[in-house]
Amino acid sequence: MPALACVDAAVPPPGYAFPTWDGSLPVPEPFSGGTPATGHHPLIHPTSSPWSTELSASLYKVDGWGAPYFYINSAGNMSVRPHGAATMPHQEIDLMKVVKKAVESKSSSGLGLPLPLIIRFPDVLKDRLESLNAAFQFAVQANGYGSHYQGVYPVKCNQDRYIVEDLVEFGAPFRFGLEAGSKPELLLAMSCLTKGSPDAFLVCNGYKDEEYVALALISRTIGLNTVIVLEQEEELDAVIETSQRIGVRPVIGLRAKLRTKHSGHFGSTSGEKGKFGLTTAQILSVVAKLRQVEMLDCLQLLHFHIGSQIPNTALLADGVSEAAQIYCELTRLGASMQVIDVGGGLGVDYDGTHSGDSDLSIGYGLDEYAATIVNTVRFVCDQKGVRHPVLCSESGRALVSHHSVLIFEAFSASQSASIELGQNFVYYLDQLTDDARADYRNLMASAVQGDYDTCNVYAEQLKRRCAEQFKDGMLGLEHLAAVDNLCELVAREIGASKPVCAYNINLSLFTSIPDFWAIGQLFPILPIHHLDKRPGVDGVLLDLTCDSDGKVDRFIDGRSSLPLHELSKNDGGGYYLGMFLGGAYQEALGGLHNLFGGPSVVRVSQSDGPHCFTVTRAVPGPSCADVLRAMQHEPELMFDSLKRRIEEYSISNSKACTISNAFCSMPYLVYGTHLSGDGMISDSEGSSAVTEEGSGYDDDDDEEWEMMRCLSV
Repeated sequence: MPALACVDAAVPPPGYAFPTWDGSLPVPEPFSGGTPATGHHPLIHPTSSPWSTELSASLYKVDGWGAPYFYINSAGNMSVRPHGAATMPHQEIDLMKVVKKAVESKSSSGLGLPLPLIIRFPDVLKDRLESLNAAFQFAVQANGYGSHYQGVYPVKCNQDRYIVEDLVEFGAPFRFGLEAGSKPELLLAMSCLTKGSPDAFLVCNGYKDEEYVALALISRTIGLNTVIVLEQEEELDAVIETSQRIGVRPVIGLRAKLRTKHSGHFGSTSGEKGKFGLTTAQILSVVAKLRQVEMLDCLQLLHFHIGSQIPNTALLADGVSEAAQIYCELTRLGASMQVIDVGGGLGVDYDGTHSGDSDLSIGYGLDEYAATIVNTVRFVCDQKGVRHPVLCSESGRALVSHHSVLIFEAFSASQSASIELGQNFVYYLDQLTDDARADYRNLMASAVQGDYDTCNVYAEQLKRRCAEQFKDGMLGLEHLAAVDNLCELVAREIGASKPVCAYNINLSLFTSIPDFWAIGQLFPILPIHHLDKRPGVDGVLLDLTCDSDGKVDRFIDGRSSLPLHELSKNDGGGYYLGMFLGGAYQEALGGLHNLFGGPSVVRVSQSDGPHCFTVTRAVPGPSCADVLRAMQHEPELMFDSLKRRIEEYSISNSKACTISNAFCSMPYLVYGTHLSGDGMISDSEGSSAVTEEGSGYDDDDDEEWEMMRCLSV
């Protein structure tokens, strides 16, 4: 810490005539006892030892949350093993090569896509699906289970067309189906399953009206294996009446409201207070009503949901056991029971700790999950003498989370400035009131003595007292700044405050990582390159939105900052970060805060080419016109209005071209392009509707509206 005794002699600044206080401030001395710990991660302290990719893997817990799909390669880049543990070395995909292919201009053989960017890996999706089915198949065979497993994907996790179509295709050999929770999701599932296995379940959950029920019943007439699950008791009337009206006999399931629930955040969706499900009394009422109308044979499925992110197998076994008892009771009461649907809950290890008591982790793997369900159901059914049911799960999060990576760029950074005490520092402190001067003396004395807790108390008291006096007009801005600088200097020296760099990222948190803001969900975030180099900065991430909640300042492993590398303008490229395990829910839940739309998307499959991958689909994110149109604005009319104003003001027509380009561009910031004198992007890849550099712009209306061609799509 710089000694305050070295400050130059105080010179009264112009414009102030404060009275001089008696006595002089004590000259602070350098702190004794060495510098206390600063709270930085120990791995990023500069040492003489070299850095390695193994140290980066440990620092960011990659082996914990990333296995078997993500790892750091020898070049220091994040890589993907698309086939999991079965991936051969020549099949591994370097994420930086994918990003380079996506963002480079078309003239450089790239795709010219703006960031941010979602990279999808359908091979990972296929491996997740095959691994889940293999786990259940092994458990069934190993335990002598008398039936089989066939799961469904709840499309609410990610309704993207290509994800759903992939899962139906990959799941056909396993009779894998879909789950819908609304009418549009039901239409989606009906359409996709026409290309799937005829035995695959189409599970209909959610609130239902007559139209929803009619759609579900019609789907059975076209060869789909549809089950209508009663979430509320009153839905039974709609099912009975609609089936009689259109002449289609339904297959009915019911959702039981179990007493078993877990205590974490996601446990609020289960238990007796859960939003959905029937109580035991309501279940008996449904059975009685179905028996009365001679439709009890239609009741064939029992569904339940303990909650998302089930943390351990003990809780899972408890819930499955309770549900299996209800299943056996329904069989005893005369229902033609065939299926137990254990719902969702198969979790994802977001923080890599393999912990059984955290919302961010799970204490089991796929094999343990499947074995717990199979063993528990078999045990209960054998006790009751009931035939083993078909086992179904609605595993969405565990299927799609790993296959999607969000890439975004840090475009600038601002670090806590070094504290300049200034020539008049002592003068301003000398003008403080007696009580503030007493706080100052106590602050310095406790700091010198190494009593850091007391030091913090006096620092806060001094700042609070001076802030009140500033509000009363007793102190000037310079005095307040002198006190703030003093307290910050002391805090840094004692380790109460550590420099944290704010990295500005080209992303909307509310659009792309909404669960972080909404429920505090944490995802693995780290640089996708330079991982063979020691990170030298602790940083937080600030998004583009005009919202103070738009920052990422909590990370896995309990950190409030993320180890990052210093930004360099001379390394020939940007600084790219990735958010991993975000393939579930984030895209569907993302909003349009500040009218930032979704990212660009590329679909990447493993191939035997020189780069080990092929881009099978590439789509730029929504343009400014798209997001405006989503809020009921009409970009064509907006442009026409602005063009007329430009003509009224006799401004160069190139300005109209600039405005047109803005409508056609994504809302995010664009870097690596050159602007002309009129502010036009001159790189043809920087926008979806830009002109070549140096091209002219005349008065022809046809030419002007040609610039708006993307708005009429």
